[in-house]
Amino acid sequence: MIIIEYAVVGIVLFGAIFCALGAFGLVRLPDVYLRSHAATKSATLGVLCVLLGAFLYFWLVLDHISIKLLLGIVFVFITSPVAGHLNGRAAYRSGVALWRNSVRDDLHKKKSEAPSTE
Repeated sequence: MIIIEYAVVGIVLFGAIFCALGAFGLVRLPDVYLRSHAATKSATLGVLCVLLGAFLYFWLVLDHISIKLLLGIVFVFITSPVAGHLNGRAAYRSGVALWRNSVRDDLHKKKSEAPSTE
């Protein structure tokens, strides 16, 4: 039983470290697109690991399956990446500039490639 508890602690600690890295990325990265990436990817993985650790603890140690934790995992897994994508898309459409050292802009259309409005 003690091995299961250590494994659960490891999963939760892994998730907490990823959440901390996401917070560090929000502070240190230079533009809104990179910050959105840091917040979305690392926070999603971090929160999923914390919730998974809690679910495994309740299931394996306390013999209780929590549907609420499963719904929380599914909800975070679906909504967080979508919210990050929509934030980045809204920033791009509103004209927020990329970081000056950005190498690639796949959404930028040249004048000759733009569809005509006729």
